[in-house]
Amino acid sequence: MNEPIPVTRDVDWGTAKLMPDVDLPRAWLLTVDGAPQSYVDLDEPTHLEFEYAQRLAHVVDGAAAAGDALDLVHLGGGALTLPRYVAATRPGSRQDVVEADRGLLSLVAEHLPLPDGGAGITVHGADARAWLESAPARSADVLIADVFGGSRVPAHLTSIEYAHAAERVLRRDGVYAANLADGAPFSFLRSQLATFAAVFEELALIAEPAVLRGRRFGNAVLVASHEEIDVALLARRTAADAFPARVEHGAALARLMGDAHPVRDEEAVPSPEPPDGAFRIG
Repeated sequence: MNEPIPVTRDVDWGTAKLMPDVDLPRAWLLTVDGAPQSYVDLDEPTHLEFEYAQRLAHVVDGAAAAGDALDLVHLGGGALTLPRYVAATRPGSRQDVVEADRGLLSLVAEHLPLPDGGAGITVHGADARAWLESAPARSADVLIADVFGGSRVPAHLTSIEYAHAAERVLRRDGVYAANLADGAPFSFLRSQLATFAAVFEELALIAEPAVLRGRRFGNAVLVASHEEIDVALLARRTAADAFPARVEHGAALARLMGDAHPVRDEEAVPSPEPPDGAFRIG
């Protein structure tokens, strides 16, 4: 049997690489312009290599009883890591995946195909916000935003107008979760907290303590809902991860937000450029 070989292809938003895991025969790392995007093990879709993916999965796991089917929207496709996880853990779920980079979608479909029948996953080649604004109202239980243009969240996915579009698609008890990235003094992250606090009553933030203390640039998962968030459940699960995280909520989150204000479309900016070496793989 031939060993898998790396695949490099120019896609719409850069140069994508699929690199095989030397230890697992059907596991792959996807990068775009050197920034890690996804890790997929086709033989074990419940294996989540990246810490932020594990934290997003914890949010999904807490959205309903174990095994119950859900309606999910994923903004940002990558290699479809989380949709594959949900299809394996919650059979019968209906999932819409929205990815603007059609070249990337083609690469993933060719080399990392979904199971026969698609496993309830429908992929849309479209801009995340444009698709969201045309989606049916109150149609999703969970909305996951993991959209990076290279290594930055696009500006039009950071505003209060975008937050309202996300809220419109969620059911009243639905949950929004976004993968963000920032470092001290957290100007971007604080603005995102203020923006979503203006739309949702409940917020939580999941991140490693070193990131929250401003010691390094890193990922943070923002969770928002109209209903009470099970912070205790998230805290237990994230604390048990290989790289434990902390869940900020209530007064501690309000202190982090400080005097930040919601961001409107006309003033929205992308998330900050990561420092050299923060996420890149050579």
